[in-house]
Amino acid sequence: MTDPFLDHPVLSARYFYPWPNHFDDPFYVDGTDYRLGCRYRKISDDYPTIIHFHGNGETVADYLGDFEERIAEMGANLFLAEFRGYGMSSGEPGLVAMLADVKLIVEASGVPPDQIILFGRSLGSLYAVHGASLYPYAAGLIVESGLADPLERILVRVEPYQLGATMESLRTAVDTHLNQKQKIQSFRGRTLIMHTWNDDLVNVSHAERLYEWANEPKEQLIFDRGDHNSIMVANTDSYFKAVEKFIKELY
Repeated sequence: MTDPFLDHPVLSARYFYPWPNHFDDPFYVDGTDYRLGCRYRKISDDYPTIIHFHGNGETVADYLGDFEERIAEMGANLFLAEFRGYGMSSGEPGLVAMLADVKLIVEASGVPPDQIILFGRSLGSLYAVHGASLYPYAAGLIVESGLADPLERILVRVEPYQLGATMESLRTAVDTHLNQKQKIQSFRGRTLIMHTWNDDLVNVSHAERLYEWANEPKEQLIFDRGDHNSIMVANTDSYFKAVEKFIKELY
């Protein structure tokens, strides 16, 4: 599935920053005419599996090392999902086109939905929340610095006419494909929303809306330190303690 406005080359060029970033032992997920160079660290069949979608200015390789090790210490497997065109993936990124990759990634993990925790950071929250709507009984959903209103962020980068759209047609496209409210309301698992008060790219009001829309059980954690790109490094201990607590409460 694609959308003529949301997958328009002008929007993709201004919203995505794909670049090659190689690492050892990639786990490939095959699409129709592209491959996603993901990373899959599976420790035990008895552990839940976190499927992580990063932001638009990151790659899978950025999450190797400390992040990967800390998740392992919590007793969880980790599947780092890659975007089209990023890292070791082929293809071209597109906001709507990549929604189809969520199901491919979940199926490639070989893990039943009730053992999966969907984790999305920044732009990756669109794909984690989409996954939550596809698998409403997945174990959990974690949203970090996520988007409640994609249209708001799109309009920072482009004007509708640049996509061959009107404001009305662009709004309709977002409501059709990227309706975060509708998607998160369909999810029945546990939800954790994390953000910082000082996020200068995605205002904290996005976190507040996502939290309001989510079903119980849910938790919201707004950090005093850090901004959009430093939320984890500025709050390392409390960040990972929150993730670990979330995992432990699932089982």
